[in-house]
Amino acid sequence: MKDFNSAFAVYIVELILKKRALGYKYIAQEQTLKKFDNFCLNNFSNEMQLTKEIVDTWGIKTPTESNGTLRGRMTVVKHLAQHMNYYGENAYVCLMYDLPKEIKYPSYIYSDTEIKKLFYEIDNCHYSAIVPNRHFIMPVLFRLLLCCGLRIGEALDLKINDVDLGNGILTIRDSKNNNDRLVPMSLDLTEMCNEYYSNVHKKYINTAFFFPGIDGERIPTMNVYANFRRFMLKAGISHGGRGKGPRIYDLRHTYAVNCLKYLVENDKDMNTYYPILKTYMGHSFFKYTAYYLKLTKTMYPDICAKLEVLFNDLIPEMYGDEYE
Repeated sequence: MKDFNSAFAVYIVELILKKRALGYKYIAQEQTLKKFDNFCLNNFSNEMQLTKEIVDTWGIKTPTESNGTLRGRMTVVKHLAQHMNYYGENAYVCLMYDLPKEIKYPSYIYSDTEIKKLFYEIDNCHYSAIVPNRHFIMPVLFRLLLCCGLRIGEALDLKINDVDLGNGILTIRDSKNNNDRLVPMSLDLTEMCNEYYSNVHKKYINTAFFFPGIDGERIPTMNVYANFRRFMLKAGISHGGRGKGPRIYDLRHTYAVNCLKYLVENDKDMNTYYPILKTYMGHSFFKYTAYYLKLTKTMYPDICAKLEVLFNDLIPEMYGDEYE
């Protein structure tokens, strides 16, 4: 654990230990608390109480900071104040609704034609000296995103031991909200993963990551994004730029919508399959999966009536990626 030296150090350490005892990793939050600790030392070294002035000054948005980043670091300090108040301190709790709202990006569902064009370019990815196994990695990586609905971080965090090549099951560890889950793959995708393993891990015998970079460490996320933009350009799929997409994450959206469309069109028992989809995608609550009901209803008016009969009370209003 990091060293803390401000007047609030004891409470910061207590908060971190408390969160971890509850099962949270609390790594990024610890880093934020360390920055806040330094901020208090440098600007309010004589202040022994967590005042509104401290919190408001900490909450000044920097020129390059996104609304989401600001809300994230303010949330951590809010939790610290609540923790301090629990033990009798008079700490100021910031009002989150006063902060600028986080921008919600519109979801994009790739058409079947776009998917074919995109994966044609991905499958024709050539060798790169920067990432020697890029031509092996990209076809498998992007299929995991589309065919299993994984988040990009979940795929890149996969270790060799997390991929059961015999049974075709992925073990997703410490994902969003600190959840673990098992994700079965299709037979074709399992076969592809086995072939990939033979091509790549004969060389990277010392790496723990299923998708290693040039040094055997986790392949950088930005490297994947750079390749994605190149694939999109070659496929002739228009990209609106940062914050507009389409994005890699939209492959997950496309997976979910196509799953729901298939289930409805084939008269599957949604009371059975809907909870399975929720678990498969790693959602903590049904409301997150319900977001895709709205997308499916919007994309496919021909099955709209069936969805409204089955899930009218669950289909939410559309708010961008609130339910990732």
